[in-house]
Amino acid sequence: MRVSHVITRLIVGGAQENTLSSVLGLGRIPDWEVELISGPTRGPEGSLEPMALAVPGLLKLEPSLVRPVHPLMDALAYLRLRRHFRRTRPQIVHTHSGKAGIVGRFAARHAGVPRVIHTIHGPSFGPFQSAMANATFRGAERAAGRQTDHFVVVAEAMARQYLDAGIGNPSQYTRIFSGFDLAPFLAVRRDPELAERLGIRPGDFVVGKVARLFQLKGHDDLFEAAVEMVRQIPNVRFLLLGDGPWRGRFEAMAATEPGLAGRFRFAGLVPPSEVSRYLGLMDVLVHLSRREGLARVLPQALASGKPVIAFDCDGAAEVCRDEETGFLLKPGDLPGLVDRVVRLAVDPDLAHRMGVVGRSWVRERFSEEALVQSLDTLYRQLLGRPGGAS
Repeated sequence: MRVSHVITRLIVGGAQENTLSSVLGLGRIPDWEVELISGPTRGPEGSLEPMALAVPGLLKLEPSLVRPVHPLMDALAYLRLRRHFRRTRPQIVHTHSGKAGIVGRFAARHAGVPRVIHTIHGPSFGPFQSAMANATFRGAERAAGRQTDHFVVVAEAMARQYLDAGIGNPSQYTRIFSGFDLAPFLAVRRDPELAERLGIRPGDFVVGKVARLFQLKGHDDLFEAAVEMVRQIPNVRFLLLGDGPWRGRFEAMAATEPGLAGRFRFAGLVPPSEVSRYLGLMDVLVHLSRREGLARVLPQALASGKPVIAFDCDGAAEVCRDEETGFLLKPGDLPGLVDRVVRLAVDPDLAHRMGVVGRSWVRERFSEEALVQSLDTLYRQLLGRPGGAS
């Protein structure tokens, strides 16, 4: 059985890592012949293309599938994808991300593909953008939704948002958590050499954040709250993983804001295989994004035994369980953010208990094997085929 996954680009990010884990895992099941189609990957966010290219014949690059709205390129991408699907005749086309999700679903349906699936990794509409933009994206998602047989969501929050917008019906949605290789996170230990390289000393209380350095990711909130955190926690340090177009702006803030000089460490773009080493240096992970399906780093931090503090946006509440695995706050609650960080800094036993509960909870739900088996089962159900991954 042949399945084609389509994604706009393969930057270093949660949706892209989820997609790559899916295709690599499915490719190990003898019944499936898997390909991954991606547009070009450019910019400072890094690329997962080398990992995909390491598997012969897996990745097909489609230069016309670009991220910005571009009527000519979008039309060309649609025509080229439709022609490809007509020629290769996959039983399933499974799309990911906004542009690939819309163009790819229309191309698959018009090519006569038996089953068209789309994963909603994060919302394409919501309070984070203008009314006009929301109307445009809702309209596009409704149109693409009519070409879709089934939706996979990484969090139930995504299903609720799309159903509320009139996209599909409840029977068309399946939640499949974004699984990952748990082993390096479950085995996390503090790496003294890495700590020394980053200028993190024994006894420092490290607040970590893993996200692109860009809008809607919550770095401005962290910088605003950091001044008060420094006042109350003299040994606090901040470790930021990620890169992006706003890095220079944030580095300038770290250097010039009163009281913050020398407190922030910018680790830059870290390969997915190295994230666990950096989580091992953190005492708490903060996730302050205003737009995220379910950030992959939340269960990764919990698997590493670290408590998390998150704004209650999208799917965060499905992993960050308030007072159990961490603290859940209303978006923008900076006094609450300071208070919760201070509570963890002065009560290491509380942080440890939350980490233990989180690690156990994630171990049962977020394995890479569970992700692949869930997809395999769903595909077979939609195609009416027996069997499944062993």
